[in-house]
Amino acid sequence: EEQLQHQAYHDPLTGLPNRLLCNDRLEQALKNAARLEQSVAVLFLDLDRFKHINDSMGHPLGDQLLISVADRLNSAVRHADTVSRLGGDEFIIILQSIEGPQTPAMIAKKVQDALAQPIMLSAQEIVITTSIGISLYPEHGENAETLIKNADAAMYQAKRKGRSTYAFYTPDLTLSSSEWLDLESTLRRAISREELYLEYQPQIDLNSGEMLGAEALLRWHHPERGRISPAKFIPLAEETGLILDIGHWVLEQSCRQIREWLQQGYQPPRIAVNVSSIQISRGDILGSVLQALKKYDLPASSIELEITENCIVEHTEQSKRVLQALQDHGINLAIDDFGTGYSSLAYLKQLPINKLKIDRSLIADIHRDRNDEAIARAVIMLGELLELDIVAEGIENSEQQHFILKHGCHIAQGFLFSRPVSADQLIGMLPGGPHLKEHA
Repeated sequence: EEQLQHQAYHDPLTGLPNRLLCNDRLEQALKNAARLEQSVAVLFLDLDRFKHINDSMGHPLGDQLLISVADRLNSAVRHADTVSRLGGDEFIIILQSIEGPQTPAMIAKKVQDALAQPIMLSAQEIVITTSIGISLYPEHGENAETLIKNADAAMYQAKRKGRSTYAFYTPDLTLSSSEWLDLESTLRRAISREELYLEYQPQIDLNSGEMLGAEALLRWHHPERGRISPAKFIPLAEETGLILDIGHWVLEQSCRQIREWLQQGYQPPRIAVNVSSIQISRGDILGSVLQALKKYDLPASSIELEITENCIVEHTEQSKRVLQALQDHGINLAIDDFGTGYSSLAYLKQLPINKLKIDRSLIADIHRDRNDEAIARAVIMLGELLELDIVAEGIENSEQQHFILKHGCHIAQGFLFSRPVSADQLIGMLPGGPHLKEHA
């Protein structure tokens, strides 16, 4: 009877309370809080990109990862709190007798710090992050169903903010969720309606002033909402899987534009295209690249693919195979936003990378933040030792330009040289065209 009782109320994989026991404990916590005039917090957790890890590594290792996550969640909360697994990669933490929003915020930070430590699975080092939504009793609801629903809405808000963070519920999130669904349906039609387009930001050799390349940046002009920020629709595209079709479109459009420039008699710079981790893990990125190059009769040196370092950490073996195949076909590869994720020098040494891009967040405060300055210098030195090209993003003033040049980085990208521009403006910046600063 004890075994049957335990099985009815606990998750068989992790041993955590299941949805049924979670609801019971939350209802009991709310009754106690109402009687004692205390507050309760509900934290709704969803592991970031767990499905991709599960698909690439297999379900047995995915189960081991969930068990490790459950252990770390238990270690991050207080003895009186409840950690439960709803199913899949969703967890709920119930915090009783809290004094205010600072307590759940502190616990959320402890949870993220606990999960930030790499987990060893079958001799592979995995880093997992989580998005956390927080609702409070009585401010955000007076019953278990409402609090869980609102914490869930806040969790999706955390996802939209870039994942690996937490967000508190606010009343406008319900409207935001409906807006999110509307945005998804219109994004599905954006390609066929020709609402998506590309702009280009030059990458400049600081020694010669020559344009060495340009990054293709995706833009969306909605017929009713106007220009929609990539920070808003790219996470949506990744979450829904639309990034696979959109990524293929960006590759093809970049190659089509290069061919058009060549037919006009120009020698265009190499175009850098951003690639999502989903394209690496779930799409045929090699096939897409080769198809686009063949269609427009271009050499592999015409384009460069930019991937984030977190993509590498999340899909180490698969990433290595895919990236090696790309480089074997002559495609240049760059790690974007370097210095902001969970960098692994071991992965960096093993992977076929040609270039590192120092993230703009490290450049912005180099004259005010000694840590950012030290990291930027270290990345430049690391690139030199590994014989990689280094590009500094977000160069907006001459002080930043002088700093990177002094420490050995001579390729830069940023508003100091040019904002993102149209294809016609970019080609006009080549020798004989308008001066770069006219577009800054």
